Amino acid sequence: MKNTIKKYMLLPMVGFSLLLGCNEDTFLEQTNPNTITSDTFWNTPNQFQTGLNTVYGALQFQSVSGTGLVSEMIKGDIGGTESWYAPFSFRNLTYNDGSTYVREKWNELYVGIFRANQVIEKLQTGDVQFGEGEKESIEAQARCLRAFFYFQLVHTYGGAVIHTNIAETQADFQKPFSSIDDVTTAIIIPDLNFAKNNLPQEWPASDLGRMTWGAATSLLGKVYLYGEMYGEAASEFKEVIDSGIYELTPNVMDNFTHLNEFNEESILEVAYNADVNPGANGNIVDDNINETGAEATAIATAFGQLNFGAFNTLLPSYYLHELYVNDEIDVDNPINDGKMHSTRFSSSICPINGETDYYLLPIGDRGGWSFGQSAYIKKYTNWYHLPQEDANSRSGINFRHIRLADVYLMYAEAVLQSTGNFTEAINYIDLVRERAGVITLSKYMAENAGEFPQLHISKQVHSTQPFVAPSKETVLTHIQRVERPVELAFEGHRWKDLVRWGIVQEVFDELRADEVWREQNKVVLEIDSEGVAPLFIKERVRPDFILASENYHPSAHDYLPIPAQEIETNDLLNN
Repeated sequence: MKNTIKKYMLLPMVGFSLLLGCNEDTFLEQTNPNTITSDTFWNTPNQFQTGLNTVYGALQFQSVSGTGLVSEMIKGDIGGTESWYAPFSFRNLTYNDGSTYVREKWNELYVGIFRANQVIEKLQTGDVQFGEGEKESIEAQARCLRAFFYFQLVHTYGGAVIHTNIAETQADFQKPFSSIDDVTTAIIIPDLNFAKNNLPQEWPASDLGRMTWGAATSLLGKVYLYGEMYGEAASEFKEVIDSGIYELTPNVMDNFTHLNEFNEESILEVAYNADVNPGANGNIVDDNINETGAEATAIATAFGQLNFGAFNTLLPSYYLHELYVNDEIDVDNPINDGKMHSTRFSSSICPINGETDYYLLPIGDRGGWSFGQSAYIKKYTNWYHLPQEDANSRSGINFRHIRLADVYLMYAEAVLQSTGNFTEAINYIDLVRERAGVITLSKYMAENAGEFPQLHISKQVHSTQPFVAPSKETVLTHIQRVERPVELAFEGHRWKDLVRWGIVQEVFDELRADEVWREQNKVVLEIDSEGVAPLFIKERVRPDFILASENYHPSAHDYLPIPAQEIETNDLLNN
């Protein structure tokens, strides 16, 4: 059984609708001597550790690290879906402030913030004798977690309502909406600096999954990158790289299975366990009055193929599929061992001509590669060791929010933007490409008069991929349109990347034009029969971008709306 930071639901914040609806004075005066309250808790170091574990528990929420992320992943250029699935409104950008994901992500992130605030506030006001460094360690972990939750909030909703203390009255919830910059300056950066200065570089095996110096430093670099403070971002990322703590795993697939978790590449990883609390549905994380939390994740059921006990709610776009086709293997790299597809291709998606089995059967044995579906997602599913996904939506595969390959690519971007040093950027891009077994940019340039191909351009549609010389602009485009989507597909970064780069409309228009071309060339592509290489699209062209390209507007869609329920209960959000 894997190591997991066990969480418990502790001192939950009661909704004010419940508090205000209960007026019987005699009832309120009753005291249950067995009830855990703020007065009877927070009296020992062990109780503080238990309280801290509930903050970690909020990482497991499905909208934070699980199946709820489908609604965000589907918004970008690498994912598609069908009209009968709930996230369809996010693919077409027709969701609203009452949509389930809009509401649940906000609520779940604030549960994490509330729990972190409990720990931090009680540390400051309590009179508990801690061991040497223990108090600082607990505070650093809680503040690192709070910074993570706030980072997710501000870059999902375009800002946040700042809460740093435990709300005790309805008036405490009446606070205005603060901008990304204000929340970052007031909370995120100070929290991460404190965490960076007080967290260890590593924990013993019994505490794997706790926040570390590397997690705080990497997240701080990411905060600076998103804030276009590129020099500061590069500096933080380089500290992580030069620390020697982390390495790329030899096999990229080790980052998406249950077999080598908390490995040398992992920096911020959320633990799930399919063995704990058997029978509990994977969508239920926290224990509550009616249900026992699963400690598992349901994301594999959302990603896996319909004929293997899953729902394939999220599907690889044709753009992503073709990026993997263009991920040209280097025949001189021994990791390929005669294979035709790159290791990250075979680890991430499953086309009909894939080179592995799929749920222990030959690919296509149960059908499914039809009606426009050219591939299915492998990443974070159990295709490699189970005959099908769990009927109760339970998977034990951990979710990685930050890993070293991501840091390499963020560092390359920060260096490009701060200094224009494309040679340094290419060095780190090539480390990621070499691990994947594909031709590096350096090798392309050595063999093509100093130029490399624009691999994001559809060769099927345009018949060619122009070569370009390296520059700040061309290497940045490669990072944006090729390396990050191919390496980090379905890891929760893509929509935020497109938004911060300001290229959503450009990308949607380009991919819609590709769809139109395929529709107009159905005979050439043999779509009404078996389809043709490299995508083998059959029966119809799935129209992933027909409405997204028309509906997108930055002010309406870059960030989710504040949930309607929040606006109704917080008068200061109506101003």
